[in-house]
Amino acid sequence: MPIIDRTTRLRWRRRFRLRRRQVEDMGMQAEEQLERHFFRRLGRLADVRRFILSWILLVTVLIGVLTMQILALSNYYQNTVPVAGGTFTEGIIGSYTNANPLYAAGSVDNAVSQLIFSGLLKFDHNNKLAGNLAESWVADEREVMYTVTLRPNLKWQDGKPLTAEDVVFTYRTIQNADAQSPLFNSWQKITVEAKDARTVVFTLPSPLSSFPDSLTNGIVPRHLLQDTPPAQLRSIPFNTVAPVGSGPFKWDRIEVTGVTPENRSEQIGLVPNPHYHGSKPKLQRFIIRSFREEKRMVESFETRELSAMSGLGALPEEIKNEEGIIEYSMPLTRQVTVFFKTTHDLLADVKVRQALVQAVDQKEVVKGLGYPVIAARSPFLPTHIGYSRDLLQLNTNVEQANKLLDEAGWKVGADGIRSKDKRPLQFQLFSQSTPEYQHVTSELQRQWKAVGVNTQVLLQQDSDFKSTVSNHGYDMLLYSISLGNDPDVYAYWHSTQADVRSPNRMNFSEYKSTPADKALEAGRSRSDPALRAVKYKPFLETWRNDAPALTLYQPRYLYVSRGRVHGLDQPELNSPINRYSNLENWMIRLGKATK
Repeated sequence: MPIIDRTTRLRWRRRFRLRRRQVEDMGMQAEEQLERHFFRRLGRLADVRRFILSWILLVTVLIGVLTMQILALSNYYQNTVPVAGGTFTEGIIGSYTNANPLYAAGSVDNAVSQLIFSGLLKFDHNNKLAGNLAESWVADEREVMYTVTLRPNLKWQDGKPLTAEDVVFTYRTIQNADAQSPLFNSWQKITVEAKDARTVVFTLPSPLSSFPDSLTNGIVPRHLLQDTPPAQLRSIPFNTVAPVGSGPFKWDRIEVTGVTPENRSEQIGLVPNPHYHGSKPKLQRFIIRSFREEKRMVESFETRELSAMSGLGALPEEIKNEEGIIEYSMPLTRQVTVFFKTTHDLLADVKVRQALVQAVDQKEVVKGLGYPVIAARSPFLPTHIGYSRDLLQLNTNVEQANKLLDEAGWKVGADGIRSKDKRPLQFQLFSQSTPEYQHVTSELQRQWKAVGVNTQVLLQQDSDFKSTVSNHGYDMLLYSISLGNDPDVYAYWHSTQADVRSPNRMNFSEYKSTPADKALEAGRSRSDPALRAVKYKPFLETWRNDAPALTLYQPRYLYVSRGRVHGLDQPELNSPINRYSNLENWMIRLGKATK
């Protein structure tokens, strides 16, 4: 029997034929519609092209306006702000020899040491003394015992605990003559003891109000150095290729390039210290690159190998007209001074010294420096306790200068130079060979000649000049001395510091005055600001009248960068190295942030 009968097959066939006709009808209708609504209207396209183009233009304009509005609104609710990240490369003139804070000397060594190591105290962003590793410090009633309390949970960069024992080890090592630290003389007769893991007690032989300023040097790790004999500490790998400190950055690597002393350069790579007790640095990496010559450093800056340059006297001509160059000109708490060697037979006469001071117009001297400076007219800075506008050095008065020299028996000759007993009034003025000091000495020479004084200027390179300074081999000396925030100028003006047996012999005028000595001793032994000001007054009066020197101006520290270094805007520095006081906040990248 068939599975599908004949009736069923006929029914399926009729349905198939019906569906095929429906499809054919639909196709014919689609062709008619396409012909009517598309092909027949193609001919009209040329007639409506202006209409279509107008709509396209309108849509384009609307999209452009919308885009501009979005950008404008984004500027309204977003700001361009500094953001973390990036590598900062700083060029410094000098060479790298030692990062250990017990031995670091020179601009490169000090920079590396400052970034890797931390001291108990530091000078903050406003150049004020602040805690670093120390949480607090306090003096006893007699002001001879200082108790310093460390912050809790301090760590070295290798993760080991940093305690009071490390502090004691650091200062006792400095006090050990075998260690040969340049800080040795400053720490004699001071007792350092650890009271507990976080407390250190310093006992002084006599009151010294400026003592806390001495607590800013870096602390070194006892656990890494205690087994090294002090006599060998100066030459161990820790100092040069493996330093471990507690500062904001830690050692990464060093690369040395160049085969001759002239083109040799070191690149010291530093990365953020994860154990740092302060804020984590915003920079991803910090590189210090040394240069033996300013010319090579400037060339590297021009080729964008450097982010910034340190140690320049002035902005180089090669980059003066470049866009994006930023000059940071920061006053230093230093003083450029002409020291009169009072033991010189001619300069022993106070009238001659007073005449030399009054013959000089400071404004004319500093006019050609090319940058603004703060005038100096006292052995104290204007920010020092005890500074008085009523006790400044003698005013410029050429007429009075001539009168004083006349009274001293110095007569003007046919050549315009004064003489007495057939001896000319003549002095040798020594200074460093720099463009700045060349200008200053030339101007001093001109102004002193106007009152009949012949000045021979001798400008020396660093090594020769250091020898001249240390041996006091000059008649007059143009020199920049560091004063800092505290008015304790004992080292420069107390008679004991003129003695050849003095460790530093920094009394460059070899000035001796009993009233000045007593005032300097009294002022440095008091901490009350009002009382210190009273004690220092006799010193300022005596110094003005004796005129052992001519103070000129506070020099500046110049830092040049390509693009702004956000966070670097120091108002004043005790030392160029203090530019790093808030390095953890430096940023060089920019990004968008919502208001």
